[in-house]
Amino acid sequence: MSALAIHRPLSRGLLPCWLIILALLGGLAGCSRQAQAVDSDDVVFDSQTFRVVSVDLDREALSLHWKDPEGGQPYGDIETLRQWGIAHDRRLLFAANAGIYDRQFAPLGLYVEHGKTLVPLNLVRGNPAAGNFSIQPNGVFVIYPDGTAAVRASTDFKTDAKAAQWATQSGPMLLINGQVNDRFVDDSASLKWRSGVCAKTPHKVIFAVSEAPVNFHTFARLFRDELGCRDALYLDGTISQFYVDGDGYAGAPTFMVKPYAGIFAVFTSEKP
Repeated sequence: MSALAIHRPLSRGLLPCWLIILALLGGLAGCSRQAQAVDSDDVVFDSQTFRVVSVDLDREALSLHWKDPEGGQPYGDIETLRQWGIAHDRRLLFAANAGIYDRQFAPLGLYVEHGKTLVPLNLVRGNPAAGNFSIQPNGVFVIYPDGTAAVRASTDFKTDAKAAQWATQSGPMLLINGQVNDRFVDDSASLKWRSGVCAKTPHKVIFAVSEAPVNFHTFARLFRDELGCRDALYLDGTISQFYVDGDGYAGAPTFMVKPYAGIFAVFTSEKP
């Protein structure tokens, strides 16, 4: 073969091998980035296992969902919300129950979707029917119109008087300014599956759910000592579950789960 033959032009429509390899690697990297769109890990703390999910608000949109906007019916469970996403060409990457609700399956406290307040802030104290919600202080998880997130004690949220794009009120607060809620007892025998949330930074939200029953004190310390949060909010107890695309469900056993009111969700616009 002559030297000139080595440098002959490629036939029309063919690409150099190195370009093909780069394209394939780029596609694999894209798949990897998609697979990591929600960061989910099992974390062992104080001899207990927790599923911890981190959401980077600079990369993913975290939203709240209570009722189907077309039919007005509550989704009620994560699977129904996932199927709604499929019908609208949106894949559910992550979902979690969003807070305590009443016997009519409506949020017990503040609930905001798309900047619209569907349930007002609830500052009633000491109502036994409200269960854990009545343990003070309770609080609000909020995403503001500028895309930043925070956990605020309910009274502080009212004082802030800032508009919310998405918000759910629940309780009690697990951490307040880096301190464990002083209503919690470190050796309490009240053990339940528990879920909670914090905004570690204005753009990083961390969710956690226990894989076995734990008390409030241990759960609060998880957020402070392991996850590095300063303010954290309890979402709910025995009914709590997380869904992560590719990993399935974590948290309470399915037979213990009841219909939810609000549901946190991260969707992708890509088809399932």
